[in-house]
Amino acid sequence: MTKVRSSDGTAIAFDHVGDGPPIIIVGGATDYRAINPTARELVALLAPRFAVITYDRRGRGESGDTPPYAVEREVEDVASLIAEAGGSACLLGFSSGAVLALDAAASGLDVPRLAVYEPPFVVDGSRPPLPDDYVEQLDRLVSEGRRDEAAEYFLTQAAGVPAEFVAPMRDDPSWSVIEGVAHTLAYDGRIMGDTMSGKPLPARRWGSVTMPTLVIDGGASDAFMHSGADALAELLPNAERRTLPGQTHAVAAEALAPVVQEFLAVSAVAPR
Repeated sequence: MTKVRSSDGTAIAFDHVGDGPPIIIVGGATDYRAINPTARELVALLAPRFAVITYDRRGRGESGDTPPYAVEREVEDVASLIAEAGGSACLLGFSSGAVLALDAAASGLDVPRLAVYEPPFVVDGSRPPLPDDYVEQLDRLVSEGRRDEAAEYFLTQAAGVPAEFVAPMRDDPSWSVIEGVAHTLAYDGRIMGDTMSGKPLPARRWGSVTMPTLVIDGGASDAFMHSGADALAELLPNAERRTLPGQTHAVAAEALAPVVQEFLAVSAVAPR
């Protein structure tokens, strides 16, 4: 594990495995290196051909968290990792981390190719939209020390977990992980913005994302994931669309790795 300083001085913890063209993996809500076995499996599969960087997004795991939060700070975190990788790197983003990866690519960073797996856009009526005050409610619950309730609110409102499933989840060891990063759930809400409102995606937000982009979803995922992936692929000028049969939001590394490897290897730039 190594740390790099972001623009605001925040220490961002990361691992660098393998040699070759660099790929930075951008995790979604609640995700960080110590608790993500899929990411570890994916690193093992990609590292023979790539230099794979996994990192703890700010506020999680071994990374710092300098207030006040802004989405721009997380883009700067990605920029610091790209600089560490030699100035150019492909990005692979998951869930809300896919939206962060899109924002990073749109900011003008040197990203030769971009791959995103199931950004959780809600662009139609296939599932309820987020409440208008979703971020404010998370902030309030965390500020009042009600991290358990913030975790439940995220799961039921954003992740779509039925309320009756939450009580059994509290008895699982993974619950403490979600509680531990409860203060960062609003970060991902800010990254998502109004893209879970049931309205069309903002046409201008990613207008500068002109590099080849692979938009992936799982064939067994919820309908809104397919609609969101389709909408993004239609919006981006240089997008390729893939669906992985039988996969869900919790994608298997062995199903994803060959598709990502084939796409990113085409024009990935070797480290400088």
